[in-house]
Amino acid sequence: MVLECRERQGPRRLFWIALAVAATMFLLIFLGGLVTTQDAGMAVPDWPGTYGYNMFAYPWTTWLYGPMDLLIEHGHRLLGTVVGLLAIFLTVVAWFHRSERWLFWFALGLLLAIIGQGVLGGVRVLRDARTLAMVHGCTGPLVFGLASAMVLCTSRSWKLLPRCSVGGGRLRWWLVMQTALAILQLLVGAQLRHCEAWLPPSSFTGIVHLHLTLAGLLTIVVTTNSLRIILGQTASHPMTGRLAWLMLGLLGCQLLLGVATWIVNYALPWQGAGPLASYTIGLKGYWESWITTCHQATGSLIIASSLALALVVFRQSTLSKPLPSAKLLQL
Repeated sequence: MVLECRERQGPRRLFWIALAVAATMFLLIFLGGLVTTQDAGMAVPDWPGTYGYNMFAYPWTTWLYGPMDLLIEHGHRLLGTVVGLLAIFLTVVAWFHRSERWLFWFALGLLLAIIGQGVLGGVRVLRDARTLAMVHGCTGPLVFGLASAMVLCTSRSWKLLPRCSVGGGRLRWWLVMQTALAILQLLVGAQLRHCEAWLPPSSFTGIVHLHLTLAGLLTIVVTTNSLRIILGQTASHPMTGRLAWLMLGLLGCQLLLGVATWIVNYALPWQGAGPLASYTIGLKGYWESWITTCHQATGSLIIASSLALALVVFRQSTLSKPLPSAKLLQL
């Protein structure tokens, strides 16, 4: 009886710890995006220490009340450490969850991915390489997607999925395409965020056009997949419908943020806009920093939500297939 009680409590404990990991990691991604927006990646030129200090012993008044780039860069490092500690705690708790051993291996893989992401960020500082900064910015949302999948797989709704059936069919592969498009859009967007000064204007224009084209294609795919689920043609579990509504909400926010990001970075795309046509773009200005960073962070949420929706539909489709013995009985 005691063992059964512990097994019931184990998944709930795993869920809340995994949720803490994912939530903290999202804050880390947002802060990392702010580091890129403010061009503060080299505000602290050494690693893993901070100006010769142990990272945790660095005087808090120096960075908390110091320049903005030092504040966000050192804060990014400290928050990354918190994410790592939470991931270690998650792995330890998953080890004692004996009924589903695969959750331990999932947590261990997530921990290794987080450690790798931290080391990549440190090497970027030591080598002062802008290319590594771009890679570091691209892999962060992918690790966040894994963390979000861990939250999904430890939730109660995931356990209840076998109670419903779904005729997913091709929807599963459309959701895989949606996730792949979201990741591709992230990679192209990173080219714009970390654009080198030597890049020819024609190449930059081409990347912008590709980014806009992918945005339109992703809008069509997300809208089609989400409406197909919401209208009840392929899924009956409430969890699937909630994820579909979430995707539509994130898509709408991302489109608005994309337009706002264009305006604060490149001005209005049309002439004769009256008083709005004469406003000045401020490099690393307040609105430019927050809008651009929110646009980047919302992209990470779209990747994580697309992956979660694909996993749910795949699981429902697999569980709804009749067993071989059931097919024989039908015959």
